[in-house]
Amino acid sequence: MLKFLKQVSDYTKETFQAAKYIGQGLSVTFDHMRRRPVTVLYPYEKLIPSERYRGRIHFEFDKCISCEVCVRVCPINLPVVDWEFNKETKKKKLKHYSIDFGVCIFCANCVEYCPTNCLSATEEYELAAYDRHDLNYDNVAMGRLPYKVTNDPMVTPLRELAYLPKGINDPHNLPEGSVRAGKRPEELLEKMEK
Repeated sequence: MLKFLKQVSDYTKETFQAAKYIGQGLSVTFDHMRRRPVTVLYPYEKLIPSERYRGRIHFEFDKCISCEVCVRVCPINLPVVDWEFNKETKKKKLKHYSIDFGVCIFCANCVEYCPTNCLSATEEYELAAYDRHDLNYDNVAMGRLPYKVTNDPMVTPLRELAYLPKGINDPHNLPEGSVRAGKRPEELLEKMEK
């Protein structure tokens, strides 16, 4: 009889313990149900990067003076600058410039220290490729204009979901006049024109 009572008490303890664990799990689930969404339907919705985002480097060939400051400030000596000395003008002439974005750590030191502002960080973040050698961009590939998320008619641009106003879970239809962390490029242009 004593053995039977011990089995019943052990079963009851385990039942209460299981109920406690289920309650803890459900509390986490209900807590996450009240939070803002963190998922984006990627090919159809894309996040607008913040204003200071350091994406693919844009290069302007005509502005470069081949000073190689970008190579010296790069933590991994990544940019490859190929130049020849012009004896007539006594200046360096740029022949070739390239950066391997498969190795680049996107610190943007080259952009920061460039004396002629021929380098700039763009908001382009879709650099995936099937072959790692396709990520080695030369001056022609780096010179193409950057892709803007807001210009694509097939994509719904979204601001970062963490910066939505309190109580708003849908980033598509925001109440008028709601304060946001970042602004869209067209909103910045309107503000500059005023």
